[in-house]
Amino acid sequence: MESSDNNNSENVQAAGPWYRSAVATAVVGAVFSIVILALMVTNYVQGRVVDGRLEKELENLKIEINNRPDDEQLLLEQIRQLDLQFRRVTVRRLDFSHKGSYLLLASLVVFLIGIKCATTFKEKISAPQPQADIRSEQIRRAIMARWAVTGTLGLLGAVVLFLVMSSHVDFSRIDVATASYPTADEINRNWPYFRGPASSGISAYTNIPDDFNGISGEGVLWKAKVPLPGHNSPVVWGDRIFLSGGDPNQFQVYCFDALSGELLWTGDVARAPKPGEEPLEVMEDTGFAAATVATDGRRVYAIFATGDIGCFDFAGRNIWTKSLGTPDNVYGYSASLAMYRNLVLIQYDQGGDAEDLKSRLIAFDGFSGRTVWETKRPAPNSWASPIVVETDSGFQVITCADPWVIAYKPVTGEEIWRARCIGGDVAPSPIYAGGFVFAVEPYSKLVAIRPDGTGDVTKTHIAWSIEEPAPDICSPVSNGRFVFLLTSDGLLCCYKVADGTKLWEEDLREDFRASPSLVGDNLYLLNEDGVMFIIEAGPQYKQRLQSKLGEECYASPAFADGRIYIRGVDNLYCIGRWHGLPARENTARKPVPREPQ
Repeated sequence: MESSDNNNSENVQAAGPWYRSAVATAVVGAVFSIVILALMVTNYVQGRVVDGRLEKELENLKIEINNRPDDEQLLLEQIRQLDLQFRRVTVRRLDFSHKGSYLLLASLVVFLIGIKCATTFKEKISAPQPQADIRSEQIRRAIMARWAVTGTLGLLGAVVLFLVMSSHVDFSRIDVATASYPTADEINRNWPYFRGPASSGISAYTNIPDDFNGISGEGVLWKAKVPLPGHNSPVVWGDRIFLSGGDPNQFQVYCFDALSGELLWTGDVARAPKPGEEPLEVMEDTGFAAATVATDGRRVYAIFATGDIGCFDFAGRNIWTKSLGTPDNVYGYSASLAMYRNLVLIQYDQGGDAEDLKSRLIAFDGFSGRTVWETKRPAPNSWASPIVVETDSGFQVITCADPWVIAYKPVTGEEIWRARCIGGDVAPSPIYAGGFVFAVEPYSKLVAIRPDGTGDVTKTHIAWSIEEPAPDICSPVSNGRFVFLLTSDGLLCCYKVADGTKLWEEDLREDFRASPSLVGDNLYLLNEDGVMFIIEAGPQYKQRLQSKLGEECYASPAFADGRIYIRGVDNLYCIGRWHGLPARENTARKPVPREPQ
């Protein structure tokens, strides 16, 4: 019996060095895990407190803008600085959480390895050692334990160093590249949303080509295949072009090189159906990607027929995604995104009756995806896109849906005015020109509204209204003197902005879905067969040219310096001349070979 006890004691002692080293490793891993977890919890709690305080200050400043119009510039600068501070805090907190999660994982792995090894060594039976070697054995155990602890600390230190070196966040770049919003001059030089700056359909450039042939390749710099279908229009920022596409299985955002037509990246937007939700069925004419994307020159935003939204930076990294829930929309959701400074604006109209109050106008912060404000709308489902315009009384978000044209403050979502003047399935978007907001009632009416009122202005601010054949899809365009309407079956009409006097009409006997555009003194009209009609924008009808693309087109074109970008059913085209293109670093100015038609 005594001999057995002695053998057990000697076996435990023999296993001791490895066992104690494993225990020490587990203890170090556990201590690191507890410390890191405590720091992450503290970071989260502090973030909630700081985020809440800064967000409240931002909201108060935004309200002050409306109460102190004389101090608008000062308040806007304070908002910009506070917004920048908020973004810095948010990025630092997210960066710490990202690194902390890896550290916590590493320390837990070390802890579990230590526990596993300790269990194994404790059960291991070793041969008994002579009594004379006990002291030397104890020294050896102590050395091994020290080395185990030192090795564990070294491993965790290496992990920390790796994370710090590899996940560094350059806040100086964030200040410029992600925290600010574009200036008015930047917006006007680009084509950042549906129908360009102010959603007006007016090109800032007059050196736009008017003679091309997509069949022979004349005037076509390049064409590129678009992977998934979509009726949304191209948007352009600098040397990048953005589109979206979708089918029942996937939603994607595309970034093309404006110089070569190369597809630079594809961003996937994950579908987030609610439990028990049935698959969405959409009309073929609408599809899953009818809404045009928007960009602020820092990020690009896209929304799909299911109410899923994706935000990507210019490198193609997904910044945030959201789901608004599948809209109750009889033809399928198609309202394009609008922007005001750092806000992404969504007209989310749905339901069959205005009294349902299902419709909303929503503003998301472009950087974080958080909801800045949300306003209920007294309207059923619609298909018109919101526009942001600068009037004499300030910036306004203009929306159209049966039976109202409504203007909102873009900073707060507060309603400014409303006019009861349209009806039906409203799809044409409004425009602002010559001091009037122009809205279309499908098939039957054009209305001009002065935007300087408050409340219900139906009886006081409708300057004129005419009942004439009107578009059911295409949005109007105006140069400030004349306003032009184009119906789906090709009836083109011209009216005086001042009083609505009809100057002329011309039946082109063609089918159109793309909205008309204005380039200098010319109208650019793209029909469904891909034929571009170029017509003088004057008091008499005069057609100048016709140019053929050779592919069906349903999307409105985008205009840049010396170029037109046209989305066909299958391909994206660049029309222009090489000498008008800006230089891009490390990119040869060599066109991609055109595919045979």
